[in-house]
Amino acid sequence: MEVRPDGRLHGAFAGHLFRDPALLAQALTHRSAGSPHNERLEFLGDALVNQFVAEALYVRWPKANEGALTRARAELVRESALAGIARTLALGERLVLGPGEMKTGGHRRDSILADAVEALVAAIHLDAGFDTCREVVMPWFAPLIEALPAPDKVGKDAKTRLQEWLQARGHPLPQYALLAESGDDHARVFRVGCNLEQPSLSSEGEGSSRRAAEQQAAEAALRIIES
Repeated sequence: MEVRPDGRLHGAFAGHLFRDPALLAQALTHRSAGSPHNERLEFLGDALVNQFVAEALYVRWPKANEGALTRARAELVRESALAGIARTLALGERLVLGPGEMKTGGHRRDSILADAVEALVAAIHLDAGFDTCREVVMPWFAPLIEALPAPDKVGKDAKTRLQEWLQARGHPLPQYALLAESGDDHARVFRVGCNLEQPSLSSEGEGSSRRAAEQQAAEAALRIIES
């Protein structure tokens, strides 16, 4: 927060100068910290993100069919993608969490980070309108859109892509192992390791479910391979 020349507070974050700092504060407040929190904003932000991304893909791929566009949108708005945006914005450092979530590392949890991104989008929309919101938000997604494969190849999850890469080269399939499990029953965090025999490498991933953690570990292995 900063003080304007007229003595009133405003908030500046993620490329937007808020006229109403209360909206920014609410967007960054998890329900564990009390009310007003960001769940209602998250609901609105989810719809806005889907619309912005859908429009961008529609323009980018004028010949792609509905199925390819739908799969690409799902890839861009999934929890891990939004959490990645949150980390780029250093959003976790600004989150207001309750003592329990702070203790269990809630500011690093994909689900909390992704929800906060959606809440932030809604807050920008309510503060400055649809067009300004789109102008602020779409640069966050630009690197992800640029990294998408061809329309007919979008939609395969990381575990599938890793398995296909290994099979195409006659290598053994990956082995996944649960390394750790933490957090309260309603907010579990799973850490999973992915081990490859050939090429010899190991990677790790975290998620709100074991399946999500395995996907993150596979994604990390693919990044190592592709680099």
